[in-house]
Amino acid sequence: MQVIPDTRNRRVKSILVTLPKPETEKSPYFDLAKKNNLKIDFRSFIHVEGVPAKEFRKDKINLADFTAIIFTSKNAVDHFYRVSEEMRYEVPADMKYFCISETIALYLQKYIQYRKRKIFFGKQTSTDLAEVLKKHTTEKFLYPCSDVAAEETQKFLQDNGYDFKPAVLFRTVCSDLSDLAEVFYDVIAFFSPSSVHSLFINFPNFKQNATRIAAFGASTHKAVLEHNLILDIPAPTPNAPSMTMAIEQYIKQIEK
Repeated sequence: MQVIPDTRNRRVKSILVTLPKPETEKSPYFDLAKKNNLKIDFRSFIHVEGVPAKEFRKDKINLADFTAIIFTSKNAVDHFYRVSEEMRYEVPADMKYFCISETIALYLQKYIQYRKRKIFFGKQTSTDLAEVLKKHTTEKFLYPCSDVAAEETQKFLQDNGYDFKPAVLFRTVCSDLSDLAEVFYDVIAFFSPSSVHSLFINFPNFKQNATRIAAFGASTHKAVLEHNLILDIPAPTPNAPSMTMAIEQYIKQIEK
């Protein structure tokens, strides 16, 4: 990826968001672009590949042994039901579902009759589920996840003594970014350590120079710093709970 040397406080005109393009025009990124006259492109630096049922069987996890499932992403939901179908496992009607957010809970409607199932959800993090999980300590939980599962969730479940089993049903894979080799952006926004690693797998000699780096979440901040990059726009913060708010505050600051 080409980087044009310049001062680091140059006006922001272009941003690369390392996520898939939003499906609707209601995304705050489009509002940010319009309000600040920005060019914002979307490009996922990573993608997900499912673990085949044949390979999953090698882990010797019997899906029928579990009375509850913990879902922390839509990918986890999709690949749980994919593997269940490939293994001809019929999820029982009395299965309990614990979702990290209401959005993921509602996503279950793609596969089950929502109102006829026992579904619980938190606000956004694993600890949000604490109060709900306290009432279900006797359950045996399946935790569908990727090969880079969130350490926060597993640590929370372990520290609180829950009977759970991680099930790696999908993998996070670096995308081919070769078409970006000669492209420059004023800001690159990252949302996961895997996306940061993907940048350097695709461009081992990447130099930051005038490019500003935005990163969301503590683990992503850590990955940015481990690659000796300058973290210009950290998020979330008390004054900027979202990435778009953090970027907008940064733009206002440098344009003073």
